[in-house]
This record gives sequence, structure tokens and C-alpha cells, in this order.
Amino acid sequence: MHDIKYIRENPNDFDAAMERRGLDGVSAEILALDEDRRAVQTTLQELQAQRNAESRRIGDIKKAGGDASAAMDSVSTLKNEMADLEDKERALGEGLQNLLAGLPNILAGDVPDGADEDENVELRYWPPHPNPLPAGERGLEGGPDHAEIGEKLGMMDFETAAKMSGSRFTLLSGGLARMERAIGMFFLDVHTSEHGYTEVSPPLMIRDNAMFGTGQLPKFAEDQFCTTRGDWLLPTSEVPLTNIVAEMIVEEEYLPRRYTAFTPCFRQEAGAAGKDTRGMLRQHQFYKVEMVSVTVPEDSEAEHERMVGCAEAVLKKLEIPFRTIVLCSGDTGFGARKTYDIEAWLPGQETYREISSVSNCWDFQARRMNARCRAKGEKQTRFVHTLNGSGVAVGRALIAVMENYHDPSDGGIWVPEVLKPYMGGLEKIVKD
Repeated sequence: MHDIKYIRENPNDFDAAMERRGLDGVSAEILALDEDRRAVQTTLQELQAQRNAESRRIGDIKKAGGDASAAMDSVSTLKNEMADLEDKERALGEGLQNLLAGLPNILAGDVPDGADEDENVELRYWPPHPNPLPAGERGLEGGPDHAEIGEKLGMMDFETAAKMSGSRFTLLSGGLARMERAIGMFFLDVHTSEHGYTEVSPPLMIRDNAMFGTGQLPKFAEDQFCTTRGDWLLPTSEVPLTNIVAEMIVEEEYLPRRYTAFTPCFRQEAGAAGKDTRGMLRQHQFYKVEMVSVTVPEDSEAEHERMVGCAEAVLKKLEIPFRTIVLCSGDTGFGARKTYDIEAWLPGQETYREISSVSNCWDFQARRMNARCRAKGEKQTRFVHTLNGSGVAVGRALIAVMENYHDPSDGGIWVPEVLKPYMGGLEKIVKD
């Protein structure tokens, strides 16, 4: 959501910001609606003053024993005119609100311009070189993808999942089911014990207002699952974790607030038809460990860098090669001011694929949620800044482990050292 006062005072700057998002001349319609609404509000105030004056005159006439019927008729006429104008003002306000709610966040100045993902900018690699293919080391030079590995182990079943639930679902069993759980627990433990996040177990069904607050509604309704009673299945735990501070004034001495959760997530993926249909790269149901931070405005950029480091840290512990990129203007999400993606190396595809996306939303979500902060001893409030990031996507981490730790000699999967305590000390997942 955007500040209408800022748009009034800086229409050219706002238009330039929206042009980076591919939208031209949007301030004209906004300001026209705003001007019409303010004109109606001014007329309402004038009519209210007239009504008050007429009401006082009625009292004076009656005290003097006169006939106040004409004045009473005038008040009645004014009342009807005001009712019509109130309806008009409400409609204009809703139109303005809907227009502002449909516009994306303003990009940070250092976000690179670009049309799409092909123009994202690489920042760094881990290990620190762009070629993660040391010959003969854990099969990193390529090989089968996760779907082939999982099916040969008899622990990844797409056919049975489709029979029960349709496409884009996966049935995991045995060692792979346990490893998926282990990865989630490992991520959660690292973020809570080493990175200062508070674990939260949030609701999995969300109301409209919470989805609006983080920007999933109204623009992305078709990408969500809605229940028969009108709730939304959780698309990401960013929604409830960020909405913890909705409609609140948080004392600044208690910021930053950092939350993490390990939850299932549900998405229609309506905008991704036909993309990544093989295996479990893009599913209607998946698990993710999410990180959310709420900060004072001046700390959000530093917090953004910190959060990226937290996501990178868990991948380093898993010894999964990755690269970190900054998204260009054409690939940055609706609610984000700036986004870093972390992409894990998948030998089965011989490419990097997104495993974490970490975004600074500035006050964009806070305005939608009315989430504010206040310095100690001060009366004035200001909007908080909110940030979110995958810490990381559990299903995609499982894919990365399967492909990077695959043993071609027997088709098994070596268990990463950090996961062994969560796997009962198991060294390798092999076919029963």
C-alpha cells in the first residue's frame, strides 16, 4: 500500500517508480480520484456546518414561539443531500483504496533494471567459484534427477499421489519421508538456537484481512486455495508471522521481532501452468521454514543482509553448493522493495534453482496491516518495516540433498553430517 500524501506531493517520482515496474502514468488516475473524494469531503463539511446552523435556528425559533417548519424542512433536505454525498465519498474512497492496493511496492534504488529473471545479477557463490562440479566428488558432475533417484529407491511415488489428489502432489515414504522431516527440524533448530528467531506454530487457515495485509489479496487470489467457509489455506507462513503485529503499536525497544515457523504451504500455482511439472519442484502442497523480521525503519536494510546470511548458513551446514543473486526490477515480487534469491545447485538438472527468496518490504505491508512502532517516551508513531524469507524451502532442500549426495554405485543417498542426529545416526538411505 502507498502513502497518498507522498503521491500528491511527488507524482513524478511515483510515476517514475511505477515505470520501473512496467506501469505508466498511474498517478493521474490516483490523483483524480483523490481530488474528487476530497471535493466531496469539503462539500460534506460545508453542508454539515449549514445543518448545524439550521438546527440551532430551529431551537431559537421554538424558544421564541415561532413556526420552525421551514427550517426543519431545510434540515431534512440537507440530511438527504449529505446521505447521498456520504455514499459517493465512500464509493470514491473504496475505488482509491482498491487502486492503491493493486499497485506493487516501490523498488529500492540499487535494484538493477531488467525485464525478467534472465537479467538478475549474480552476487556470490558458495563454494566461491561458479563451477560446482569437482569431478568424482559426490556425483556433482551430473547424474539422475531427484525424481529418478526417489522412484528407484521406491520412496517417491507420484502415481499414487495423483490417484489420491491429482497432479503436483508427491507421496514420500521411508527414508525420504524421514529426511524431509529431518531437514525441517534442522533448519528450525538452527534459526532458533543460532539466529535468534522465536519459533511459532501458526494457524493454517487465514482470513481475508491477514492475506490482504501481506499482499496476497486481492491481486493473487487465483493462486490460493480457499475453503468452503471462506478461509484461505496458508500459502506461506509469512502471512501469519507478519500479521502478528497487525493493528499494533510496538514499542521500538522491543524491536526487532524475529519469528520462524515450519509449516505446510498450499498454492494453486495458477500462474505457473506447465512449468516445472516433473518431480516435486513445484507442488500444490510443500513444507517450508519461514523467517520474518519486524524492525524500525532505519534497521531494515541491515536486517535484510542478516536474513540472507541466515538462509545461506543452513545451506553451508548442509554443504549444498549455491549462488546468491539480486532480482532485477522485472523479477521482483509485488510486495518487495528488494529481493535476494539463493539458488541451490541441482546436479540432476545441471543448473541452479531457487531454494530461498529473502525480501525487504519496507512499510508496504505495514501500511496494509496498520502496524506501527513508537520510540520510548514519544507519542508519535511510524510504520514498522517488515521482511520475510525462506529459511529455506524444505522440499527443494530435500531435492538438493538427494541430487548432491546421490551415490551412483548403489543408487543410495548419503546422509549429510548435520542431519544424522535427526536420522537416528543413519549413514545412507538405500533401497529396502
